[in-house]
Amino acid sequence: MIRLSAIDRDGDEHQVLGRRGDSLMQALRGAGLDIPAICGGSCTCATCHVYVAPEWCSSLARATEEERELLSYEAQQVTECSRLSCQIPLSEGLDGLRLTLGPLP
Repeated sequence: MIRLSAIDRDGDEHQVLGRRGDSLMQALRGAGLDIPAICGGSCTCATCHVYVAPEWCSSLARATEEERELLSYEAQQVTECSRLSCQIPLSEGLDGLRLTLGPLP
């Protein structure tokens, strides 16, 4: 299992477990966190927006052009470490990943 630390919109920290190969979005939703993911993970909305902790940003594969466009047009308060959690597959290299849920659109 991949261990994750997620801070919700109230500032509370949650320890989340995810399975290798699942998306970060699936792990967050499975833990009961408020990730609407209206499109179900098909990268057509930005309701799974998260802020990856700066020390982890370089550990992730680069966002696709499609993901970057969705973030810029659909998400609020985008930063350098904003990502769509549906586009981040979990792997052992992400064990310990820290993130904060983005604002709801």
